[in-house]
Amino acid sequence: MARGCCAGSYEAQLLRSLLEACGQCEEVPEAQVDVHTGLSGSGVAFVCAFSEALAEGAIKMGMPSGLAHRIAAQTLLGTAKVLLQKGQHPAQLRTDVCTPGGTTIYGLHVLEQGGLRATAMSAVEAATCRARELSR
Repeated sequence: MARGCCAGSYEAQLLRSLLEACGQCEEVPEAQVDVHTGLSGSGVAFVCAFSEALAEGAIKMGMPSGLAHRIAAQTLLGTAKVLLQKGQHPAQLRTDVCTPGGTTIYGLHVLEQGGLRATAMSAVEAATCRARELSR
């Protein structure tokens, strides 16, 4: 949420209590609202596309579709829980689960070759720019 110039502490706390019924609420400067839209609002679809891609990789390797989609979703849920509970940077968790010469580093190498990080960053940038255009 972004507090307007006429909103006081009471109004901000009331809005915070309403929004926290649905999840976490962060107060940010008005200038960051479009970035929030690009990350969190559009990010839902980005995460769904990634979850679908993970599951399709497992399906390609012979796993039944329903099971693959459930495991992919559970993997995302579990990862998010660990990141929030530990409050650590995602790079640290990635390092913690990556053993030398193991399966994870091989998979990460392929993701880096495909430009996953740059593409995800560009997606948030594009969504933020579009949010700015629409807010004018």
